[in-house]
Amino acid sequence: MAPLTVLTWNLFHGRDNPLEGSDSYASVNRALRDEFSAVLAREPWDVALLQEAPPYWLRALSRGAGASGASVLTSRNVGAFVRGRLAEWNPDLIKSGEGGSNQILVRSGWRIVETRRLTLTLLPERRRMIWAQLAHPEHGVLTAATLHATAHVPVNAARDVERAARAACAWSAELPLVFGGDLNLRMVEVPEAFDRLHAELGLQGARTGRAIDHLLARGLRTRTAPEPLPAGRREVRDPDGRLVRLSDHAPVVATYDIGSAPEPSRGE
Repeated sequence: MAPLTVLTWNLFHGRDNPLEGSDSYASVNRALRDEFSAVLAREPWDVALLQEAPPYWLRALSRGAGASGASVLTSRNVGAFVRGRLAEWNPDLIKSGEGGSNQILVRSGWRIVETRRLTLTLLPERRRMIWAQLAHPEHGVLTAATLHATAHVPVNAARDVERAARAACAWSAELPLVFGGDLNLRMVEVPEAFDRLHAELGLQGARTGRAIDHLLARGLRTRTAPEPLPAGRREVRDPDGRLVRLSDHAPVVATYDIGSAPEPSRGE
C-alpha cells in the first residue's frame, strides 16, 4: 500500500486575508499568483483540488508545483480577458467578479487520463464540478472530483453536493474516489446530507462542526483524516517583512492508502 495525500483549497480568487487589527500582517492589493504557487509547490500533496481559482492561473500553478492539471470554468467568466486584466490591476476591487474555476492538479507520477464536467446550477451563480480519472504506473487508478457549492443557503448547497456526488460515483464505477472542495455544508446544519452521502454512496470523512471544506473518500482507507493546515503554512513574507496570509480558507489535507481494500460503508 502506498500513501496518497490529497489537498483541497479555496484560493479566494487569488487574494489575501490579513488578520483584522494586526500590525504584523500586510493587506496586499496585487496579484498573488507567485505566492499561491509557492505555497502549493512546497506542500507535500499528490492530488490538489482547488476552488475559486483565477481561471488563467492553471498553467502557472501546475508549472510551479511540478504538476499537470485540468479545470472547469464556474461563474462570471463572460469577458474573461478584460476581467483577468482588471483582477491583476486591482484584485480587491474586482474580487469574485474576475470569474472563477475549479481545478484538479496531480503530480508524484499521477496523470490525468480522462475528465468530465457537470453543471449544477446556472443561477444565481454557475456552479460546476470537474471529475478526473487518474493513473499511476505503480499505484493503479483512482478518481477525484471537486466543486464549490452554492453559498449561504444550506439546502441548496446540499442539493449541489448530492447531485455532484451521485454523478462522480456513477462515473467512477468501482474505482476509488476522492470527492471534495468548498462544499458550503456544515455538519451542525445539515447532518442528514452527510448521512445520505455515507449510507447511499459510501462517501465518508466529513469534518465536524462548522467546517465547510471537506474531503470525502470511497474505496480508500484513511491514513490521516482531513485536517486544516496551520495558518502559518499559507503565510508568506511581503518585501517589507510583514506576513501575508493567503486566502480566507485554510488548505485541508488528508492521506489515504492507495491500493488497500475499501472501508465498509455504514450498515455492513
